[in-house]
Amino acid sequence: QVQLVESGGGLVQPGGSLRLSCAASGNIFNINDMGWYRQAPGKQRELVAIITSGGHTNYADSVKGRFTMSRGNAKNTVDLQMGSLKPEDTAVYYCKASITTLQPRIWYDYWGQGTQVTVSS
Repeated sequence: QVQLVESGGGLVQPGGSLRLSCAASGNIFNINDMGWYRQAPGKQRELVAIITSGGHTNYADSVKGRFTMSRGNAKNTVDLQMGSLKPEDTAVYYCKASITTLQPRIWYDYWGQGTQVTVSS
């Protein structure tokens, strides 16, 4: 079994910053890539940022220059540093990891439970 746990959400004023973290644990052989997605009320879930196993990152146009995704100091963790936050960044943020499990040796996408980010004055 694999678990993804996000942390770091909350309420922040426009222009402020937040740092989200995601930790993967459990029956893991290899993590192929990890990503952050978000879903605002009444909207579809969208990709925010992704980091490959090789460390390459890609970002949604809406967050380029404001958000930075990186691997955390602990194994199997990633962070999302969010800056210059706008009200339209308000959403539930989800971590996703493409993981090959140890036993059985299969690949599957796993999702965290989500963490709320609210940008409001």
